[in-house]
Amino acid sequence: MTPFLQLTLALAIMITFAKLGGYLSFRLGQAAVLGELLVGIILGPSILDFLHLSFFTDRHLGEVIQELAELGVMLLMFLAGLELHLSELLRSSKVAILAGVFGVLFPLGLGAGGGLLFALAPKNALFLGLTLAATSVSISAQTLMELNRLRSKIGFGLLGAAVFDDILVVLGLSAFTALATNSVGNDSGAGMILAIILRMALFLALSSLIGYLLIPPLSKKVFSLEISQGLIAFVFVTILLYGWLADVLGKMAAITGAFLAGLWFGRTSFRERVLSGVSVIAYGIFVPIFFVDVGLNADIKTLLGKNFWLFLGLLVIAVIGKVLGCGLGARLGGYNSLEALQLGVGMMSRGEVGLIVASVGISEGYLTTASFSAIVGVVIATTLLTPPLLRYLIQKEGIGQKAPSESE
Repeated sequence: MTPFLQLTLALAIMITFAKLGGYLSFRLGQAAVLGELLVGIILGPSILDFLHLSFFTDRHLGEVIQELAELGVMLLMFLAGLELHLSELLRSSKVAILAGVFGVLFPLGLGAGGGLLFALAPKNALFLGLTLAATSVSISAQTLMELNRLRSKIGFGLLGAAVFDDILVVLGLSAFTALATNSVGNDSGAGMILAIILRMALFLALSSLIGYLLIPPLSKKVFSLEISQGLIAFVFVTILLYGWLADVLGKMAAITGAFLAGLWFGRTSFRERVLSGVSVIAYGIFVPIFFVDVGLNADIKTLLGKNFWLFLGLLVIAVIGKVLGCGLGARLGGYNSLEALQLGVGMMSRGEVGLIVASVGISEGYLTTASFSAIVGVVIATTLLTPPLLRYLIQKEGIGQKAPSESE
């Protein structure tokens, strides 16, 4: 088979079983995303390792699937931004800041302490804590959308806190790099950190300016042209460019740019049309690929040997750090105890940002191979734990009513 035919067969298998897994999970009273993630675990190296069957000979197949999965998570975060109103998100800024800050400090401190207990060098232990400080709300956002709770106090606080978490982790990575090279304290180290802050601010300002001034009139213009699905094509290109700008200009995760693009398109008069058009592409093709790919990149067998106790210790730290840190921030921001717990559990899942930080750590020698394997295990475990726990907590009291509108 040619590489292209191998890709088509692999995608057909992944999408089919992802949808079946999601359906079975939903029928069992769980979030559909949980079933899709478990399908990835089954198809991956943990059990079947189907990409290494005899008829899959293209060594680049996994890389291509992973890149398609990145498109999936960008579309997912765009839809999350599209579901929200900017004014409603800004009203949750106090909770977002507090939960984001404490949600980084607690895992950072606990992770560094845990690293010291596992006999890591202080520098390596600190970097381990920084890796655990990252979060990924794409899984939680999908769960909240399935429960029709994204536009709730929890949804607003969760997505806002994730933006601050992303900013703080990137700044922390920059500061650590400067410290590790003994450049903090001189002009070059401080200048590098200041440059990162300025680039983030520039990206946020530029993306907001484009979103406020250009996206609404350009959407109307494109819609008026006699181009087949021109509006959806314009939206897709904007998502890609916002993601590219977030990474290249702002040194932030591409999904942050996609989320911001969703917020600005949500202000246009074409919101419902965009929502229906992008949802077909996202949930029909790319999002299932993303969730299955999470499992394809995990090998649970590697965590059952000598790395098991390290993995288990980091998992406990990862869960407690986010739940306590983000929960405390939410309580200080005015949430009640159950709402604070919901937000903490929603921030518990790690993802692409944590893996990016961990990849930097192992390439620069800040993390050992055992630590890196344990981090990957923590990403998978927290990703699997978050949907059922969040679903249970939200259904417990029926909490998550929509935030009051401006008229109310």
